[in-house]
Amino acid sequence: MVNLILSYGATVNQRCSQGWTALHEAVSRDNTEICEILIRAGTTINPANTYCITPLIVAAQRGLMRALCYLIEKGAGVNMQTCEGFTALHEASKNGHREIVALLLTKNADANKPDNSGLLPLHVAAQHGHHEIVSLLVSVTSRAKLRHSWISPLHLAAQYDRHAAAAVLLKTGADVNATLPHSHSIEYADRRTTALYFAVAHGSRRTAEVLVNAGASLNLDPVSPLLMAAHHGCVSTVSLLLERGADMNVRLPSFATTFPALVTLCKNNLPLLKCLLNHGCDALTCFACTYGADAHPPLRGSSIRTAVSHRYDCTLPLNCDERTERVTQFCEWISTPAMCKWVGPIIDLLLEHVGHVQLCSKLSELLDGREEWHAIKRKSLSPRPLQHLCRLSIWTQMGRDRRRSITSLPLPSRLKTYLSPDD
Repeated sequence: MVNLILSYGATVNQRCSQGWTALHEAVSRDNTEICEILIRAGTTINPANTYCITPLIVAAQRGLMRALCYLIEKGAGVNMQTCEGFTALHEASKNGHREIVALLLTKNADANKPDNSGLLPLHVAAQHGHHEIVSLLVSVTSRAKLRHSWISPLHLAAQYDRHAAAAVLLKTGADVNATLPHSHSIEYADRRTTALYFAVAHGSRRTAEVLVNAGASLNLDPVSPLLMAAHHGCVSTVSLLLERGADMNVRLPSFATTFPALVTLCKNNLPLLKCLLNHGCDALTCFACTYGADAHPPLRGSSIRTAVSHRYDCTLPLNCDERTERVTQFCEWISTPAMCKWVGPIIDLLLEHVGHVQLCSKLSELLDGREEWHAIKRKSLSPRPLQHLCRLSIWTQMGRDRRRSITSLPLPSRLKTYLSPDD
């Protein structure tokens, strides 16, 4: 039929509304027989459609090996770029066509030609998690090009939770502590810089573990990755970072507190608060109040009201540019509208990790506000059981790594159960 139409004078390079020629269509169906007819009739070997996509790029996008080999044999350009700067190698890397990538590399495809956003094929493969293609591209990608790109392939693998691709990059020499250039870091309110922070910020738990195991530093970002993990409420990531030495006493850049700042990120997330307490979070400071049994003055100043109330209602205070001068106490934070409905369960959990404490007038007032919380107040007023005080004392001696100590020590099972933070 193609021969018949051509014999009646059809224009072989005629384009459709999207700029496709008959050669594009033939290639998209992997039909080299029709490609041969069209080429004999004089079709252009590198016709670009409206978006500058050539037939060879179509073949690379769709993993059409036969059509690709045919076009290369006929002289199609392997390094032509689309309007967005993508080459056939970019497209094959994006779509996971490993054999196509391998073939293009043998045909002098340039692995160091960036797209319009500055990303190389290696970036694209890492972003989409094609670790076998990452292995192919690492050795042919210029280290200098990677150093001068605005983001590393490892950052992209971390952002999209491509843990296998991240592992390959690290194994082949990627710097686990490479940082984002300042010109791009400042585009984020939290000034994030490391791949680990990207992984934590995007909930990429598996990749975060790969990075930590490879020696990722927990202290290179202006905002601690631990704060971001707590903000996301990911107990497993918080536990991972704490076990690897993350600072439990890290401060929020924009919200100063007299108690551990991490507690403020446990809104309606008691499992997260329990995780922090089990790792040694200082619960005692939550009951330290400068006003004690005296009446608490109302919060003054719009900045304080915003920081303590509005921020915890809708946004996370991890903006490095905003800071409050006044230090907020636990009783002030928990009495805000966003938190007051969680007062009882939170204080009840905190009491399990302290000895005898004196509730300030504000906390007492909050517990008096709901009948189901009266038992919690009575619990705080009663002498703490000796069994509870002994457990706290032993936990203190064990330090932050108490869970591992309990597991490793040659203790009777009954004693391990007694000491287990989970029980």
